[in-house]
Amino acid sequence: MTAPVVRRNLCALCMLAAWLCANGAALDVVQAFAWARMFAGYSHTATVEVAMKETFDPSNLCPICRAVQKSHERESRHPETAPQPGRITLLICQGVETTLSRPAVPDWPETIAAFAPSWRPAVPLPPPRDRIA
Repeated sequence: MTAPVVRRNLCALCMLAAWLCANGAALDVVQAFAWARMFAGYSHTATVEVAMKETFDPSNLCPICRAVQKSHERESRHPETAPQPGRITLLICQGVETTLSRPAVPDWPETIAAFAPSWRPAVPLPPPRDRIA
């Protein structure tokens, strides 16, 4: 992979992580990770059906699931920190006023810029000569 491809993939991954955090979906991602980890652990010793039942049994919570559950309870107690459903629609549909204007006086007049002589300093040393003879 070349550097621009890696940089583009890294930027996309960072943007996805920022979007998940902004939407409050980071806890859902952590919960999915916990379920996958629990299922993988249970499937080593039991059938798939039993592993699924054990994974999603509410009385059998792992430490990660308990932490996510506490965070969800904390969010429900403080509704001002929870995402508001109408707020995103408001931000998307809000119009933006833009006014573009040209400067009254240009920084450099075009007539002078097109015909201005360029100044180059003199070469400090003479060019090398060929010493074949």
